[in-house]
Amino acid sequence: MDFLPTEDQEALRAGVREICTDQFPREKLGELAAVGTGFDPALWSTLTELGVFGLRLPEDEGGLGLGLGDAVLVFEELGRALVPGPLVGTLLAAGLPGIEVGAPVGIFDLSAEEPGRTLLIEHPDVIKHLVVLDGDEARIVDASELSTSPIKVLIDPLTPLGKIASLPTGTVIEGGATRWRQEGAVLTAALETGIAMAAVEIATQYAKEREQFGKPIGAFQAVKHMCADMHVRAQIASVAVHAAAVTLDFPSDGADPIRAVSSAKILADEAAAQNAKTSVQVHGGMGFTWEVVVHYYLKRAWVHATQFGDVDAHADALAGVL
Repeated sequence: MDFLPTEDQEALRAGVREICTDQFPREKLGELAAVGTGFDPALWSTLTELGVFGLRLPEDEGGLGLGLGDAVLVFEELGRALVPGPLVGTLLAAGLPGIEVGAPVGIFDLSAEEPGRTLLIEHPDVIKHLVVLDGDEARIVDASELSTSPIKVLIDPLTPLGKIASLPTGTVIEGGATRWRQEGAVLTAALETGIAMAAVEIATQYAKEREQFGKPIGAFQAVKHMCADMHVRAQIASVAVHAAAVTLDFPSDGADPIRAVSSAKILADEAAAQNAKTSVQVHGGMGFTWEVVVHYYLKRAWVHATQFGDVDAHADALAGVL
C-alpha cells in the first residue's frame, strides 16, 4: 500500500497554499489583530467557493466526495497560513439540514467544562450556528439565540472570545458526539501541524538572513540543531495526523481510533508549541516583539491545544487503551 499523497492530493494542497499565500500573507495577521476581528471575510468566501468546506460532501450534493485524509492536507495548509476563524466546525457541519456550506459554525464541548466555570465560545460575532457536545449527545444551536459579552484579554488576538451565561437547548444531531470529537481533534491536530511547519520555515529563513560575527546564524551548530529538531517534530506530527485520518476514514477491526486520534493530537500540540517557542528563540530579542509574526503562531498553538482535548486528556485516553 502506498501511503504517499497522490498527484491529486498534492495538487489540492498546492492550490490551497497558493490561495492562502496570495490572499492571506503574513502581514495581514497584524492588520486583523489591530481591528480585533480575527476573521477575513474575503478569504473565507474564496475558500467556500473553492469547495474547501464542502470537500467531504458527496458530489451529487455539490461537494468533492473526499475523505478526512484529504481534509487534513488542506487543514495543514490553513494552519501553515494561520487562517483564523471557526474552520473545524464549518467543515464538519457541512451537510447538516438547514446549514449552508461555508456558513461559519462553532463547536463547544460542554462536557469538557468544569462545573461553575465561565462558558466561553470562540468567534461569537462570526458564527451562524454552534454545535454543542454534551456527553454522548450533539446539538445544533442557532447563534442568534446566544447572548454573549466580549472578553477583552485574549490568549490569541485572532481568536475572539465571548462569555455566555447559558446555552439554548438546540436540536439534537443524529450520530452522537463521538464523531465530532474524534474528527475535530484530527482536524485541529492538522492545523497544529501546519503551525509547526510554518515555525520551521520562519526560523530557517531568518537564520539564513541574520548575520552574527560575519556569518549567517544558521551556520552555527546550535542553530542548525534547533532547526533540525523543529523539522523532525513537524514531520512526525504530520505522519501521526495522516494515520489518524486514514484510521477514521477506513475503520477496521485491527485499528484503534482512540489510540490514533489521541497520539496525533498529543504529537501535533507539542510540535506546534515547541516549534513556535524555538522559532522565537532563533529570532533572539526580535522574537519577543510584535513586529515578528512568530508570536501569533505560538499563541494560536496554545489555543488549539485546548480544543478537542488537551494533552492530559488524550494521555489519559491513551492510558485507557494501552
